[in-house]
Amino acid sequence: MSSTRLIIYFIKPPIKDRFFWGDRYILPTMRKVIRGERISSLELVFKNLCKAFDLVKQPYLTNVPFDQITERDHIIVLGLGLQALNGYHQTNKLVAGIGLMTHPSNWPTLFVDYPVATYLQHSKWTADIYNKWFGKSKCSIWPAGIDTEFWKPKPSEPKTDILIYVKFLWDQEQNRLNLLKPIVAFLEKEQISYQLIVYGAYDIKTYKGLLARSKGMIFLCEHESQGLAYQEALSMNVPILAWNQGLWLDPSRFEWGETAPVKATSVPYFDERCGDKFENLNEFYHKFPMYYAALNHSKFSPRDYILENLSLEKSAEKMSSILNKVYSLT
Repeated sequence: MSSTRLIIYFIKPPIKDRFFWGDRYILPTMRKVIRGERISSLELVFKNLCKAFDLVKQPYLTNVPFDQITERDHIIVLGLGLQALNGYHQTNKLVAGIGLMTHPSNWPTLFVDYPVATYLQHSKWTADIYNKWFGKSKCSIWPAGIDTEFWKPKPSEPKTDILIYVKFLWDQEQNRLNLLKPIVAFLEKEQISYQLIVYGAYDIKTYKGLLARSKGMIFLCEHESQGLAYQEALSMNVPILAWNQGLWLDPSRFEWGETAPVKATSVPYFDERCGDKFENLNEFYHKFPMYYAALNHSKFSPRDYILENLSLEKSAEKMSSILNKVYSLT
């Protein structure tokens, strides 16, 4: 009898030619040379789960051909895209999620089409959206782990700046004009030095270097299902002042049939050790002086929060709990 194996899947959609035949082999290499090594958030989730299982010495395999799956195998499918389960004809229950779809209306029959036991989401507010479509308690909440050894502060590094992290998802020009520009003007008026970084326009080495020199970080994003970047900052012991406007604003929500307001957050994993939040510009003006004073008096301890809640080991522990529940293990 074969032994039980844990198999994790992250299958990228096939790359298609864009401009001429065969450029799918050339363009990725050119982008890598020009922009440096970058991976998507969803691929980072997959890589960090593998790292997490390595740390706790949990054996696993990745991307085993579906026809080589045995009936005793336990399966996690993290993505990527609607094509990820093409050719899956096995009866093994699936722990699926995160990267299969953008919204449950993209695949409302998922639980009928495949033996999916639970669908993963990173946080409660996104799980609530999926549960509304798939049925109560169909989702399991599983935050990806942060590599706290890589994202580790150097006590000897002098910290002088505020880092502004910009990840405007919608109405980017308006948000730059009405939120970012006044915040920058405020810091300049107060003679507080700052650096600015924009989502999608940096590499990991640059971001880590900026965090190492930063007292704190102003995080500007409408909402996050998890928010790996701000959590990497917390792991570097950089407290956050986060814009948290409070609602899901994806303009596609109406096409998906989401007509009622949906509560959302930009910092789904956060407590008073991590920093503070503001809803709008007026609240920023009110809260920043208190946040900055707390920074200068070392009142925050964000790394402690990450170590307690979002380390790789904690992520592996949570995923193991989900697997135990799905496969009725003791």
